[in-house]
Formats: sequence, C-alpha cells, structure tokens
Amino acid sequence: MSTEKYLRPEVIRQVSRLDLRAKFIVEGFLQGLHASPFQGFSVEFSEHRKYVPGDDLKDLDWNVFAKTDKYYLKKFQAETNVTGYLVMDLSASMAYTYRQELTKFDYGICLAAALGYLMIHQQDPVGLVTFDTKIQAALPPKSKRTQLGTILAILANLKPAGQTDVAGCLHQLAAMIRHKSLIMLFSDLLTDPEPVVQSLHHLRHRGNEIILFHILDEAEAHFPFEGIIEFEDVEAPQKLTVDAKHMRGDYLHALGEFQNFYREECSKANIDYVAMDTSVSFDKALMEYLLQRQRRF
Repeated sequence: MSTEKYLRPEVIRQVSRLDLRAKFIVEGFLQGLHASPFQGFSVEFSEHRKYVPGDDLKDLDWNVFAKTDKYYLKKFQAETNVTGYLVMDLSASMAYTYRQELTKFDYGICLAAALGYLMIHQQDPVGLVTFDTKIQAALPPKSKRTQLGTILAILANLKPAGQTDVAGCLHQLAAMIRHKSLIMLFSDLLTDPEPVVQSLHHLRHRGNEIILFHILDEAEAHFPFEGIIEFEDVEAPQKLTVDAKHMRGDYLHALGEFQNFYREECSKANIDYVAMDTSVSFDKALMEYLLQRQRRF
C-alpha cells in the first residue's frame, strides 16, 4: 500500500497502534513533499536554508550542493530549533462522530502524534499539554527520541469526558510557558468564542506562535442529516428535536459565521487558524506546521 494513502483518515483508522499511525502519516506526507514544489521542507533539508547574497561562504554545505546543485547554508542549532507544545482538548464533545471512522478526538490524536513525530525527527523539542476544565497533564518539551514514546503513550491512553474551559486553560498555559514556543491547539472550540480569543491573545502577547486546529466532525461541517432529528448535548442534559431540511441553511450559515469570527480574530493577532473536519486528509495540518516553522527563520 502506498504510504500516501495513510494521509486519509478512513485508512489510518485500520492501523491500531498510534506510533504506526504517526509514522505512516508522516512518511506519506514526506513522500508527497519530495515530489512537490515544497521539497525544501523535507527532513533532509530541515537544518538548512538557501544561500542569499551577503551570507558567509564558509557556512555553505558542499555535500548538499553536490546532491542538488544548489547553495544551502548549514544553520546553527540555536537558530533552527522550534520548541513546540501539542495542546489537546479532552472535552466530551471531542468524542463525537456521526458516520466517520475516527471521532474528532481520534483525529486530533493522530494529528498530534504525527506532528510530534515530525518535530522529534527534526530534533525540535516538543511537549504535550492536555486539558478539560483545568490542565490535566503537562509534559515539558524535549527533543530526545524517547520523548516521542512518552508523548504517544500519554495520547494513546486519553479519554475525552466532561466539560471544558478552553480559555481558562490557555491562560494557565500562557503563565506556565517560560520561553517563546509554537503552540499547536487541537479543539472543536464548542464554547463561547470571545474568552477563547482573549486567551489566544494572551499567548501571543507573551511571544508565542500559535496554530489553531479547529477540528469538527464531518457531519458538523456539512450537516448531512435528513428528516426529524433529535440532537443531544453531550456536555449538558439538553435535547433538541428539529427538521433537518429546514434547519440546514440556518445551521451552515451560523457555522460559517462562527468559523469566520475565529478566522478574522486570528488573522488580526497573526495566529494560524486551520479549519479541519474528520474527512480531510492529514497533510493539510502537517503543511501548516511546516509553513509556520519556515516563517520563523
């Protein structure tokens, strides 16, 4: 089977071990990169940048020149490392799926595992933070190979349950982080957006870069329901019965406004907002990470 197939959620669901899921996603992604205009992002060149006039010639990497016939400078360790935090929402709503093989939580876990794999592969320190109404786990960033095993072990044993306080936990995270870092947040954001945006601004104000992966179920993103449907709030004892056909237009309009609010507010704060649903190929998220990483240098 081509590794590129492992970028598709319906295929990755067939792999039970999280470490293999992460490996297949990243290898499929990198295989695609090598055949694309983004091949300079590949792991092989992750510690290099292209020569520009005025650079010191003694830093040229002649081994890379011999392979590519292009001039690359070897970057110093302090210049290349990006410290990352994978930040995972544990709320009960993340356990939802309508007809996809992966829940929102499964999907987010796969993304986080793949990004952790990619960062360790690039010798970037990466840590993990999990939260619901408060921060439940906080693994400090490291770049050792053993860190990946620790991250995957924690991710594989997580269970989404209960309510969440995204804003409160992000404020807590902002106070915890001592050095400027890349924050990768995985959440369905099913809460009041105003406090969340304020907490994101708090993280940015402290010098952190942020990629917000807004993960919805494919059904939440496209509303494929028919007939009379009863919806139940998984985080509160509330039920709602509606005529799906008559509600679809209003629902999709409201969802569009919700996403646009985040998109616009994130744009103002120079935060990367990435709307994902559980039917979307994983490479979209990995490319966002690499683009963000490149912009830092």
